Formats: sequence, C-alpha cells, structure tokens
Amino acid sequence: MSKEQTPKPNTTITIRRRIIITVAVMVLGGFGLLGYNLGCLQLRDYEELQAKASKQQMRATTIPANRGVIYDANMKVLAQSTTVWNISVSPKEIPDEKKEAVAKGLSEILEVDYDALLERMRTSNSYYESVKKKVEKPATDAVREWVSSADLPGVNIDQDTKRYYPYGDFASTVLGFTSSDNKGLAGLEYYYNDTLSGTPGRSVQATNALGYEMPYAEESYYEAKDGNSLVSTLDEVIQHSLEKNLQLAVKTHNVSQRAIGIVMDVNTGAILGMATEGAYDPNDPFTIYDEALRAQVDAVQDDPATADVNEHTEALEKARQFQWRNKAVNDLYEPGSVFKTVTAAAALDSGSSTINSSFSCSGSLTVAGTRMRCAHPEGHGSQTLLQSYVNSCNPAFIQIGTKMGAETFFSYFESFGLTQKTGIDLPGEAQSQFYKAESLGPVQLASSSFGQSIKITPIQMITAVSTAINGGHLVQPHMVSKILDENGNVVKDVTPASKRQVISEETSAQMRTLMAGAAVSKTQVAGYQVGGKSGTSQKLDSGDPEARIASFVAVAPINDPKVAVLIVLDEPHSYSSYGGMLAAPVAGKVLSDVLPYIGIQPVYNEENGEAQVTAGLGDQTGGLLVDVQAALQKQGFFSKVVGNGTTVVRQFPSGGTSLAKGSTVILYTEDGAADSMITVPDIIGRSNTAASQALTAVGLNIFKEGVISDDTNIKALSQNVEPGAQVPAGTVVTVVFGDNTIYD
Repeated sequence: MSKEQTPKPNTTITIRRRIIITVAVMVLGGFGLLGYNLGCLQLRDYEELQAKASKQQMRATTIPANRGVIYDANMKVLAQSTTVWNISVSPKEIPDEKKEAVAKGLSEILEVDYDALLERMRTSNSYYESVKKKVEKPATDAVREWVSSADLPGVNIDQDTKRYYPYGDFASTVLGFTSSDNKGLAGLEYYYNDTLSGTPGRSVQATNALGYEMPYAEESYYEAKDGNSLVSTLDEVIQHSLEKNLQLAVKTHNVSQRAIGIVMDVNTGAILGMATEGAYDPNDPFTIYDEALRAQVDAVQDDPATADVNEHTEALEKARQFQWRNKAVNDLYEPGSVFKTVTAAAALDSGSSTINSSFSCSGSLTVAGTRMRCAHPEGHGSQTLLQSYVNSCNPAFIQIGTKMGAETFFSYFESFGLTQKTGIDLPGEAQSQFYKAESLGPVQLASSSFGQSIKITPIQMITAVSTAINGGHLVQPHMVSKILDENGNVVKDVTPASKRQVISEETSAQMRTLMAGAAVSKTQVAGYQVGGKSGTSQKLDSGDPEARIASFVAVAPINDPKVAVLIVLDEPHSYSSYGGMLAAPVAGKVLSDVLPYIGIQPVYNEENGEAQVTAGLGDQTGGLLVDVQAALQKQGFFSKVVGNGTTVVRQFPSGGTSLAKGSTVILYTEDGAADSMITVPDIIGRSNTAASQALTAVGLNIFKEGVISDDTNIKALSQNVEPGAQVPAGTVVTVVFGDNTIYD
C-alpha cells in the first residue's frame, strides 16, 4: 500500500502575506515616527521653531539713540548729536529696467559714483546695499522728494545720528570724538561712552515669503532712549584764553613737540581749562591738521621690498595718534625745578629744614662721584631755604633732599599722589616712573630732589602744587561735575571730595610765601599777587642732548589761592630754553584773563604792579583833523599829522587796534601820502623805561608783556618785530619783559 503524500504550501500566498505584514509594519512605523515628530514640533521644539519663524517673517529696523550732550560749566554746548539719515537700496526689490534710473538719481543727489552703484545693484540680490551714510537733511529731503515723484521702489531712508562739535577744534584733546557708529573713541566721549550712548530702539514689520513688507500687518515700535548728558568743569571762556596763548607760544618759540596747558581750581580739583596744542577738529578727526606732520606722512612711500607692510598707512596712523594725544594726561615728563615745590613742602613739613635753614652753593656739588651743577656757575654762596627756592638752586636742593633722607622724601612723594595715577576721568592716564625708597641711592635722591630722574604727568604736577598751597589737601582732579538725564534732571553729582591731608596748614602757608617770592621776577599780573615756580628740564631719553622742556606753574591770588595754571613747552627753539623766560609770560597772560573773569578784582599798588592801561582805537577816517586830535587826546593818545589837509583820510594803526595809553597815532590828511617807514631798533636787554624810550624816539609804539617793572633785573627778553625790519611809523612792537638773571 502506498504512503499518502503531504500537500506543498502555496508559495505565492506566503510571499504576499509577508509583504502585507512588512508594509503594515512600515506604515505603522511611519505613522509612529510622524506622530513622534509632530509631537516634537508641537510640544518639545515649539518655542524654538516659533522664534525662527518669527525671525524669518519679521524685519527689524534699529532706531538709533541720541548720545547725550557735553556741556561746559556754564551749560554751553560743546558736543551734541544731530539727526542724519542713511540712504540704501534693496536691489532685490528694484526691477532691472529701473536700476539705471535709481543709480542715476542717487548719484546726482548724493554725489556718489554712478557706475559703481549700478554695478552693485545689478550683481547683488540682497535687500540692503548702502549708498551713503550720515546724510544731512537737505540732501535727504531731495532724495525723499525724488523717490516720491519718480515712484521708484527699493530706496530706503533710515534715521541715524551724527556727533557735532560746534566750536571745531576747541578742547578737542579733552572732548575726543566718536566713530561712524557713534561710539566714543577718545577723550570724554570714550571715558563716558556708556553714560552718553543711550539705548537704541527698534521697529519690527511683518514681511511675506519674498521678504517684502506686508502693508496691513501690525508693526511693533520700541522707542529709543537717549543717553545721559555731561556737565563738564571746562569753562569755555577760560579754555579759549588758554588755547589762544598756547597757540601764540608755539608759534613764537617754535615748540616742536607741542605745548600743554592746564587751569585748575586749587580747592576742588575741577579742571577749568586743559589743552594740548596743536589740536585737531573732532568733526573730522582723521585729517592731519599740522602741516609739517602732514608733509612727513605724505613723504612716506611704500617700499616694494616689504610688500606686506604698508609704511604709508603706518605713518598716517602714527600721526593721527600723535595729534589725538592729550599730553596733559597721557604723557610723562621730567618736571625739573617746578618739582622743587614738592621737595620744599616735604622738608618744611617733616621738620628736616626750616624756611631759614642755611645751604651753600659754590656752583656745583659732587654726590657719590657725580658732579651736579647749578645754573649759576659762580654759585649763590650761603642762602636760606626761601632764597634757594627763589634762586632755583640745584646744589641747595640736593642738600635739602639729602638732609631729609630717602625714606622721608619718598613718603611725601607718595602722599602727594605721585606714585599712582590721579584717577582723572579721562582715558589713557600714564603711570609715573620713580625710585622707591630702597632704590633712592645718594645720586638718585639728589637728582630727584630737583625734579630730574623722575617722570610724572602734567596733571600730577599741577595737582601736587595745588595741594602745597591750598592748605595741604590732596584734591581729586576731575573733568565732569554732573550727569543729567534726557530731561535735564541731575542723575548724579560726581564732584569728588578731597583725598587726604598731605601737609599742615602752617606748612602750606610757608609754601605760599616761597611761591610768591619765586614769581616776582618771572611773571606779573598787574593788580594781583601771583605765586609761581619755573622749571627747565633736560629730556634725558631724547636723542637730542639739547632737548629741553620749559615749564611754569602760577598760582593766584597767592594770599588766598583760587586757580593754578601750568604751562609746559615741549622742546622750544627760541632765544632761550628756560621756563622762567618762555613759559612764565604765557601763564601770566592766562591769569590776566582768568582772574577778573572769575570775579577777583585787581588791587593796584607797588607790590602788585601798575597796570598797563590800554584803550581801543576808534576809526577816525573822515573826521575833521582838529576834532580827531581832540578825541585822541581825550583817550590818552598822542597824534602825529602827515599832510597839509584838514580831514583825516587814513590813520595808522587802524581802527579797532588796542593801544597802550600814551601811544602815538599817525594821521594822514592827503590822499596818496606814503607811509613813513621806520627801522626797528634792537631793544633786547634794555630796561622797561629804556625800551619804551628807544621805540617812541623813532616813532614806534610799545605794548608790554611779562613783568612790567623798573627793577634793575627786569629786561626786555623778546620783541615781536625783528630788529632792522622796516615798518610804518606808529607800528606797535610787543615786548616781553622778565628777569634774565635767574635761571632754572
């Protein structure tokens, strides 16, 4: 019997089942994955994706905040922000056939390159291409009107701000300037950048998939908050006087490394004036304004052998940094004999010397094998501390410092604030260089005692001098007194308090006596008692062994000090290099402007000097001769007539000139009359009276500056018209007088 056979499974059906199951699993898996992803999108990643979508669908425009205003002490605007506009195009939104018209119109109105702009519009597919930034209102209005009338798309006008300095180069090294994006880059603008900047606002507009604004979509607007304003301690009138006199000194004495001036309130540390001459215009700070410096930069050519170094660019950047530097704060110098004020104060206060202590000078002194000379080779002989200070005697001050000792000397040096930065609210203050007590060997102590071998900043020097004569209080120098909000309310009073008592009231009174004696022969302001100290220091780190710094500090009124003036001339090239001869008259001129301005009335007596009385000369042209002569006589002037007419047709000096009383005015009464020409005499070294007589004898007028006194040591130091020059009769010759027997 045969076995029963088992039927074979249906292969086709089995395969089909497997496919169905596989597909079902895949479908279920796909739905599961889809569900998971949907869950992630709707739950886990919802906030992140919503933010991305909003970013893609919204276009935000920054609304700039105005920087705060910088005022002077009397609320005169020194720096402010004005509204300007940035013009841009959106090539993606401008049809190809209209791009030429857009480029043509903008290039004509904004004075930009047509070909370059058109090329960018044709090759770019962006929504933003800058055309011109910081456009003033007239040009912006012209663009706006043109776009509207021509019905051209894709031209954008966005509001911005621009910093404006109404006085040009006035106080530029103090104020500083801002970058194109309104960030402070120097001076107060940099130091107080966060205070002045404010908070930008935003305008957010919905856009469609192509990036175009949706006209009916809701717009969000976040208003900008303007920055706070600064009330500086600078006084515009005092600053102008300081800058005017520094400019004249730089020109007169050929000062190659610029001049520095500081005017300080000795009792509060407020800086009433600060300048580094020559300055620059912060409205256009990247231009080199000094002609000689600009010529040096232009002469630098790139060397093909060093292609990786752009030598011209480096020279240009170096020149810019040089003109931006505020040397009163950023640079160190050896103060020379002005520093004897600190040494004398330390010696008196410590008790190591008294004002009548005796010191000898034979013309030089050898310390540990090093010979140190006095400016007077013949020496001063025996002298008191007061006389040593007035004579500015180096050997005497070496003895004063040695008697005090290194420990005591350094302790006062430190207490006067000279080992640390002053903390003035300006950027880049330099750190002083000095010997600590343990490093002050005999030679170092000797040279430091008379202001060499140490380096400090001018702001440190005037602060130390103010401390010496204000009762002994170390003040905090500062540039800003108040911070105001956008509505003018005081947010913060930033006037700092005195730091500490450095010397006693009694010592400070003695220092005022010393400074009064030292100023008598150096600078004089008629009607005021002035104290001062001169300095002439050698630039020991200079390649030029003859390089000098001439300086002078003046304090007034010395019996009740209010202001100090420090003048520093860095490398003068003149008839002298002494601070008492070059810098002292500058300080005197500044004080003669400042003291009456701040309400201190002059008192004329033998001690304070007689005033040189001046008057403004009126224009007498066309007047009858007899009437003009009478009017001039009434003003205190003499007259000299040239011609036979009865009417004045010309005069010399011309109307508007300031003349000293007793001057002579030349009156011409006939048309075509030639000027009477005079040869200017050499009056250098003559006394006050002799100089006046020499000039008036030949028909010239004199205007006196410096120390106006008949003291036997007071001589003419300089005259503004060269001897031998031919000038018209009546020309005013300005003569500077001073004591040329006392050096630094």
